[in-house]
Amino acid sequence: MSTKSAMITIAGRPNVGKSTLTNALVGEKIAIVSNKPQTTRNRICAIVNRKDCQLVFIDTPGFHRPRTKLGDYMVNVVKESVADVDAVILIVEPIANVGEQEKALIEQIKATGAPAILVINKIDTVEKEALLPVIAAYQQVLDFTAVIPISAKWHDGVAELLTVCEQFAAPGPQLFPDDMVTDMPEKQIMAEIIREKLLWNLDREIPHGTAVEITKFSERDNGIIDIDATIYCEKQSHKGIIIGKHGDMLKKISTAARADCERFMGTKVYLQTWVRVKENWRDSDFLISNFGYE
Repeated sequence: MSTKSAMITIAGRPNVGKSTLTNALVGEKIAIVSNKPQTTRNRICAIVNRKDCQLVFIDTPGFHRPRTKLGDYMVNVVKESVADVDAVILIVEPIANVGEQEKALIEQIKATGAPAILVINKIDTVEKEALLPVIAAYQQVLDFTAVIPISAKWHDGVAELLTVCEQFAAPGPQLFPDDMVTDMPEKQIMAEIIREKLLWNLDREIPHGTAVEITKFSERDNGIIDIDATIYCEKQSHKGIIIGKHGDMLKKISTAARADCERFMGTKVYLQTWVRVKENWRDSDFLISNFGYE
């Protein structure tokens, strides 16, 4: 039973490895990951229990210059997630220059007064000596509590980061039950898994214009879970690409998603998917909130 807890936000520019780090911290996959920017749209809570300490990590969308109402929503999620937490992890790439997005995030952190940890990710891609100028560049703009080089992909430095995070835990009641790894409803996780497969399998703008709605989520007596999912896209031409020739692409996406859903749920899943067009949904307040971004 935890007697101390801390809420810690993970912030950074798109594609810096926030979701990969979130999954590495928890030890299982709860945040979707892709090689495309703006993969994460909502804040995702990841819960780690360590002896008498519960750490709640908040994975946030990449901080970027928004071009749609959905983009505005994502940037606001980051701003709100940096406020009212016990600490902020600023995750950056090993580049000896503080970029515009990082400067904007550092201003947000300064405004809240929260202690900050600088996490330099992707250290497997550079020589060790290359990290010193990176640390020097960031230490000039903010007095970080700690600087931790990691490779989230290979879990290198993750244990050290968890140990540092424990120092921000304050005495108080446990925030979540012991067996919980995220506060996301199972339905939402299933929708995110399907969206991840869209990101992995589709090119250019198409996956960014997709949203997934779970219209059925029920369990049979024998434990099999039935899931019906509707994939929304913004153009009729995109619908054709998502379905693919003879339905091949949709089948590929659905098969990969079903395997991940089964892994997460620990039981067999029967998944059915449909594709519908909702033009310019990313600029519709109603549809943005309808798809769970609120």
